[in-house]
Amino acid sequence: MDTMKISIDTTRIALELLDALDRGGTVPSIVERHPGFGWNEGYEVASEILRLRRSRGEKTVGRKIGFTNRNIWTEYGATAPIWAHVYDRTVIAAQSDCAALSLKGSARPRLEPEIAFRLKAALPAGTSDPARVLEAVEWLAPSFEIVDCHFDRWKFKPADAAADFSFHWRLIVGAPRAIRGSDIPALVSRLRDCRITLSREGVVVDRGVGANALGHPVTVLAHLAGVLAQQPQFEPLAAGEIITTGTLTAAMPIRPGETWSSQYQGLPVTGLSLTFTD
Repeated sequence: MDTMKISIDTTRIALELLDALDRGGTVPSIVERHPGFGWNEGYEVASEILRLRRSRGEKTVGRKIGFTNRNIWTEYGATAPIWAHVYDRTVIAAQSDCAALSLKGSARPRLEPEIAFRLKAALPAGTSDPARVLEAVEWLAPSFEIVDCHFDRWKFKPADAAADFSFHWRLIVGAPRAIRGSDIPALVSRLRDCRITLSREGVVVDRGVGANALGHPVTVLAHLAGVLAQQPQFEPLAAGEIITTGTLTAAMPIRPGETWSSQYQGLPVTGLSLTFTD
């Protein structure tokens, strides 16, 4: 007997997730409630969330890309990178390499040390050479992304993650370093080979390398441009966008009262210090 595909109300799901974001709560897995919910449906929910957030005055200022570090895929059951918009209300500029952030309103926050870029030109799909990608980049900066999961105990399916803001909650961006044309040849290898140290209260808890992000942080930008070319409901990457390219270490649980810091070796940027409050 023929079966009909059950219609999934992506608008209702978007409202449910937006409510969870606003109250710092959790919801049951969408995939478990709707077995037909896949990647396409996940990004349809993301598209509706984008419309809803813009309608209440939030402005998009860039994107985040998650699960670019394949070393953590097994822990989370991830199968591919995910992405979402970041907003004027979620991006914070560190002052003198330091910032303080209240965790009020978060559900299950974790910290990810990353590398952020700001585009000075549109980045079309098909640009894969790291040097060519860097020609479209204005600056790079150290960043901390605070990710948050609105499913209990960080238990979710891949399509759940795409719908759940790709787990974006906050993005802290450090002092930017302008990229000149003469910098690009050296930066190609330096970004791939750079090393990062993540510490809590001065004690090292993890280390990573630039290559943990899809083999090269700049490759992440090219990957996103290619994904967006297949998602006409979203705008392509444009000049002025800030893009953070995924964690270079494990994503670490965080609590109020803690101070975390990062150090970058091999890149012309300083690390960040971030203190969490209630």
